[in-house]
Amino acid sequence: MLYARLAGADESPNVDAALGDDRPARTVAGALNILLLGSDSRAGKNGDYGQDLGGARSDTAMLVHLARGRSKAVVVSVPRDTMVDRPNCPLPGGGSSRAEGPVMFNTAYTVGGLICAAKTVEHLAGVRVDHVLDVDFTGFKKVVDAVDGVRITLDKPLHDPYSHLDLDSGTQRLNGEQALGLVRTRHGVGDGSDLGRIRLQQQFMTALVTELKDASLLTDPLKLYKLVNAVAGAITADEQLNSPGALLALALSLGRLNPGDIDFRTLPVVPYPRDHDRVVAKQPEAALLWQAVRDDTAPPARQEQAQHG
Repeated sequence: MLYARLAGADESPNVDAALGDDRPARTVAGALNILLLGSDSRAGKNGDYGQDLGGARSDTAMLVHLARGRSKAVVVSVPRDTMVDRPNCPLPGGGSSRAEGPVMFNTAYTVGGLICAAKTVEHLAGVRVDHVLDVDFTGFKKVVDAVDGVRITLDKPLHDPYSHLDLDSGTQRLNGEQALGLVRTRHGVGDGSDLGRIRLQQQFMTALVTELKDASLLTDPLKLYKLVNAVAGAITADEQLNSPGALLALALSLGRLNPGDIDFRTLPVVPYPRDHDRVVAKQPEAALLWQAVRDDTAPPARQEQAQHG
């Protein structure tokens, strides 16, 4: 049953076949780059979160770099409103989109789904994307509820009617609905920009990894199998990763990875000169960060992000 539910997904793309040979090279044997996307689709059960206006966007995009040996990881968040040159992309129905820019990064998903998002990241970073994982609102809730919620500590209350968020300060265990509100909120944190939301998303991801580690879910094959079965259908994976064997092997390979071994970063950005509600990659800091990912080396020292909006 698990095999049929995972391997039978019609929307699972073949990244290598779709993107062809004109791409960044694999530079370090054994290292792996996975593009993790969060879709804001309102289709189907996601309609509870607003009207479907005719196209999903990727409001969350994280390039997860797993180091050779799986003892370290670097996760780079790309703000959705980063202005980029979007390359031409193969379209699901055939043909290709035209290259365009500067445009917001999250338009790539709207234009061509997972494949166009992956190609745009490769074009932006010069880093080869090995796999893509996509989760929508209801899928995210299902993942969180499958691990019986996630324990997180907030230093102040967070309230945002736009994302259905109503949380007190302090340590608490969030269910799927509460966790979704946390990772979606912009109005409830910071200056209301995407950078504040990214910081909350990274805090939540650290808490989720801690939850998986404390419950031995990444080292116990039986527990892990049950978790994969519980979330089957909640995520969309590329064709090469969309099987029980591939997912279990990937998860088990992370058994030695501790939350402190994961370095969460945000793409260094500055306000876009033509529109301060948008941002653009800050150089040379962005280039140095992507170089570290390509070379499987420690990223450069952190710097404060500029505010915008």
